[in-house]
Amino acid sequence: MKPTSLSRRRRAWDLGARLLLYASAAITCALLVFLIGYICFRGIPGLSVELLTTAESILKGTVGILPALQNTLFVIVLTILIVLPLGVGAAIYLTEYATNRRLVGAIEFATETLSGIPSILYALVGVIVFCTALHLQKTLVAGALTLVIMTLPTVLRSTQESLKTVPQSYREGALGLGSGKWHMIRTVVLPSSMDGFVTGCILAVGRVVGESAVLMYTVGLSTAAQYFPSITDLAMHPVASLLHLMKDSGATLTVSLYLYAKERADFAVAFSIATVLLALTVVINLLAAWAGRKLKRS
Repeated sequence: MKPTSLSRRRRAWDLGARLLLYASAAITCALLVFLIGYICFRGIPGLSVELLTTAESILKGTVGILPALQNTLFVIVLTILIVLPLGVGAAIYLTEYATNRRLVGAIEFATETLSGIPSILYALVGVIVFCTALHLQKTLVAGALTLVIMTLPTVLRSTQESLKTVPQSYREGALGLGSGKWHMIRTVVLPSSMDGFVTGCILAVGRVVGESAVLMYTVGLSTAAQYFPSITDLAMHPVASLLHLMKDSGATLTVSLYLYAKERADFAVAFSIATVLLALTVVINLLAAWAGRKLKRS
């Protein structure tokens, strides 16, 4: 009777655990579907070509988010172009080259600590260092550099943990066949850890797209029309056009969302901006995953 009773108890525990797991998965999926569905339900009716291709103008009576969309894309591209080489390079050094274990441990502890710091502190650092000390003022460059500091720990740690999962036999086999240290890292280690690299990129992009406090302090709150380089300007004067764009200041999509929802109580436009942000995040994540697969195959 005792083994039978124990078996029944185990079956009951197993059934209860499975029900809890199923319930957790169902609640998580339901919350995700509800959130996405509610944002799209409220935001899609307000989307229009005019909203996406014009700037806000009181005189013309138009409501547009083109400057905010332009600022968001520029900040994302500039941040990723700076943070990915820094984060991946630092992760490769700490994992493959560094020999002082205490130094590596101290850096890992520092990066984990920096990952948990509230974004408002990064905003204050950006204002003091980039906007004031380096005289960049409230510009897209100042915002991007501040976001680089904020997302660097995330990229570094995710890439480093992915590099650690590569079996040591891969390295030993490549070195045994006569490969150099860097050649082994470039052709064996990095392709094998590409998933972590893509994960770090997606996390960085997600944090950049969703950040508002840093950009409010370092980029600005203006939703008015700004400089927008034409195709002719980019073709004939690419450097001058980009430098002119980098000196601009103005609200990004997240800041515009805050302004419309909190300051103006215009929730129709706010939900439309939220829908654009959601679509932008999905597209960037899909592009990052596709690029990771292509790099891994090559």
